[in-house]
Amino acid sequence: MEQEKQPLFSAHEKNVQYLKKLLGTEKSFDLIHLDLEYVNRRTDLFLIDGFAKDDILHYLMAFLAKLEPADVEPDVLEKLLKSYIPYIELDQIDDLNQAADVVLAGPTILLMEGLDKIIVIDARTYPVRSPAEPDLERVVRGSRDGFVETIVFNTSLIRRRVRDRSLTMEYLQIGRRSKTDVAICYLADIADPKRVKHLKHTLKKIDTDGLPMAEKTVEEYISGRHWNPYPTIRYTERPDTAAAHLYEGHILVIIDGSPSVMITPATYWHHMQHAEEYRQKPLVGAYLRLVRFAAVFLSIFILPLYYLVSVQREILPAGLQFIGPNEAGNVPLFWQFFIAEIGMDMLRMAAIHSPSSLATALGLVAAIIIGQVSVEVGWFSYEVILYIAIAAIGTYATPSYELSLANHIVRMVLLISAALFGIAGYVVGITVWILFLTRMTTFRIPYFWPFLPFSFQAFRDIFIRSPIPLKSKRPDFLNPQDPDR
Repeated sequence: MEQEKQPLFSAHEKNVQYLKKLLGTEKSFDLIHLDLEYVNRRTDLFLIDGFAKDDILHYLMAFLAKLEPADVEPDVLEKLLKSYIPYIELDQIDDLNQAADVVLAGPTILLMEGLDKIIVIDARTYPVRSPAEPDLERVVRGSRDGFVETIVFNTSLIRRRVRDRSLTMEYLQIGRRSKTDVAICYLADIADPKRVKHLKHTLKKIDTDGLPMAEKTVEEYISGRHWNPYPTIRYTERPDTAAAHLYEGHILVIIDGSPSVMITPATYWHHMQHAEEYRQKPLVGAYLRLVRFAAVFLSIFILPLYYLVSVQREILPAGLQFIGPNEAGNVPLFWQFFIAEIGMDMLRMAAIHSPSSLATALGLVAAIIIGQVSVEVGWFSYEVILYIAIAAIGTYATPSYELSLANHIVRMVLLISAALFGIAGYVVGITVWILFLTRMTTFRIPYFWPFLPFSFQAFRDIFIRSPIPLKSKRPDFLNPQDPDR
């Protein structure tokens, strides 16, 4: 919802009082109003303490204080902008409501008596941490910088790696109250213009007070199915990963206040890739990818499958009869798995909320005390602990945290269906899961592509990490304007 425009009043004092009331300078200690006088004209500055660069503003104020009225006559506004306010980022606006929003975003505004425009001085700075390697996307060899919570820093990290004249970063604001800065980043010579237009239209349709959770709030608006656990957008905190997707034809969404950049569109298989695979030799990278895929699929299917072969021993071949618990135990097998799954989730949450100095101790407590004692008192069997550990390893081996949580829910559903309906429930559950994924779309692209609909070359490139020199084409599902790399 667009706000109503409020043109400047003819009386300077009225403009100042309007902005003071709108911004609440007399109520908020960090909203600063400076009542000054330059070139024999009343001048007012509005800024936020903590956002303004003090040294720059001090320099500009000292420079303006030396001016005489004759220096700026007859065209005061033009001479101030072009000659006497020596700064790079200057603008002018004629809307008081917009001026208030500008101040809340960080820049400083200057009102001078007799001018019909407000001068915007974008001398702002934000509290920011140094770029550091993200915890979820670590690599053995590679860059150690990662995105931070400031949008300008993040766009600079991308431009450092993509020095292409067609690199476009379009700016917009989302949130009626928060006015959160958002940038859409893409290579204009490669990205599909229709997809760019659709994404911008979708973002502009978001009508909410603010984005308290930044990119996760935006995802809930643009992903469509609210109760679908599977992520249709990939997140990355690595500038090199973001740059690689730009070259393929993807579109990035950068949100101020978030260290994660959104990559659109993203299929199921995009969430299964990791930068480490491309930081090693092609053969090693291909091996790592196959191991990762095996770990992810084991995390989904191994627990319900083990439950089936444990309760229906006849389906096991003669050579695999050793699989399964040797004795029934005090707790039914299904409830052992179910309690262990809930316990793993509790442990995960406890680790997230624990200080890093205590995380190791927490792991030891879980492994030694809880695991060992629960087996000795008869709650769990050793094999249950083993297969729960294998499923947990596969979960943590999933590159995308969001995908690992979705797969975890699917594993529990398959376990319940196998317990209720046996082999038929397990098979039907997997079939429904595959059909569910194949019916999903991510920005009008099949989520399970290239498995369904099938594309041999793309399918091969996904399961086997191909050497970069042999990848001469961009992914055709993105409909790139320039298909050749």
